[in-house]
Amino acid sequence: MPTFFHRDFLCIGHRGFPGAAPENTLRGFELAISAGADALELDVQWVDGGLIVIHDDELDRTTSGTGRVDTATLAHLRSLDAGGGERIPLLEEVLDLVAKRLPVNIELKGPGTAGPTVDLLRARGEDVNGILLSAFDHRELEAARAAAPEYPRAALFGRIDRDLVAAAGQIGAVAVNVHRHSARPALVKAARNAGMATLVYTVNDPEEALALRRIGVAGIFTDCLDVMLNSAGLR
Repeated sequence: MPTFFHRDFLCIGHRGFPGAAPENTLRGFELAISAGADALELDVQWVDGGLIVIHDDELDRTTSGTGRVDTATLAHLRSLDAGGGERIPLLEEVLDLVAKRLPVNIELKGPGTAGPTVDLLRARGEDVNGILLSAFDHRELEAARAAAPEYPRAALFGRIDRDLVAAAGQIGAVAVNVHRHSARPALVKAARNAGMATLVYTVNDPEEALALRRIGVAGIFTDCLDVMLNSAGLR
């Protein structure tokens, strides 16, 4: 297992620290690090020649802009307010901020994102043990595997409509990332038997997190880092 999994149970800052700062912003990531997150999770899209850190396909929810992300220019995207005066960061800016202080789960959003992402990681010499690439679109993970097989991959799933462990195994994944409603003991055991970890999103209740830990889940993505990090049994 790569050293992304450097603790028995990881509390991963979901898009930074949304409970304290706008999601997917430099301020949010810095606050997550300061709070003691075990790892960070972020979303990246390849738009107009840049790797921008934003989750939604539309700008309306998280920025001062409107319309689709993929039809905007990079200059326009960078001019928007992403909350509290923060800007939409570039992936490179987030990696500069993190400075290898803790691992990062990079979710590949949108077609064509894998290639530029792994190119950037390689060019920067990012430690393969500090990066986990994930995606719902497993074609992006296949592209990442073909271009840079050394970077570990996690297969993201929204629901159980197939054999998740088998599907993850087909792309050489080291982990399955599943919704909290899909995290069942049988799935966690099957993943473990196949040499994969299970990570669960998005968990904001400490009791639920404790129950997941008891069935062998390797970690959770959470918006409430402060609550999770101060909960008995999770550290």
